[in-house]
Amino acid sequence: MYLAMGCLTALLERERSGKGQWVTTSLLEAQIAMLDFQAARWTMNDEIPSQAGNDHPTLIPMGTFPTSDGHMNLAAPNTGRFRALCTAIGANDLAENPDYATGPLRSTNRNALNAALAEHTTKQPTAHWIRVLNEVSIPCGPINSIDETFADPQVQHLEMATPVEHPRLGEINIVRHAVSMSRTPHDIHRHAPGTGEHTNEVLAEFGLGHDRIAALRDSGAI
Repeated sequence: MYLAMGCLTALLERERSGKGQWVTTSLLEAQIAMLDFQAARWTMNDEIPSQAGNDHPTLIPMGTFPTSDGHMNLAAPNTGRFRALCTAIGANDLAENPDYATGPLRSTNRNALNAALAEHTTKQPTAHWIRVLNEVSIPCGPINSIDETFADPQVQHLEMATPVEHPRLGEINIVRHAVSMSRTPHDIHRHAPGTGEHTNEVLAEFGLGHDRIAALRDSGAI
């Protein structure tokens, strides 16, 4: 992804300068760049971030919470949203608790706060909380299994699973590319090739005639 962005940037720069250039990256560079603010905590403040599991490393509450039928993500780290969250789930006592009055205090008391919130979120199913929290502008979302993901109405609307006819397996569904373009649309037209499926075509491109290819097949060379 970083290499693709670099290539696009270089192409745009070429429109101005008329010159090409090398674009390089590595898995190591990409992974360190993806550390984002966690890396900056070290480079700027000599702070070594500890592992936080499913919680946000510094902003609380933000992470995974249990419901009566699964789990959900929610984010209410600033004080205004935290209080709105408490009201929405019927936990006004937490909003008034001095241990959770500020962001730093909520971070310090993360475990106790998350446990207290979980006592409330487990009282209703995920769909209930998504509806309730959306009404008060608390960022949230369900944690879906793969089958639930593809059953989601928005995923089906986007047609992320594209049907393709396979000569051996019949109709199969393939995950389509995640990018759509208005002027140059793209589709999945065929299945992935089987082993040796295009051997004849490849050899023909290298100048071998039909008889030569047939002879190679008869001899067991291909």
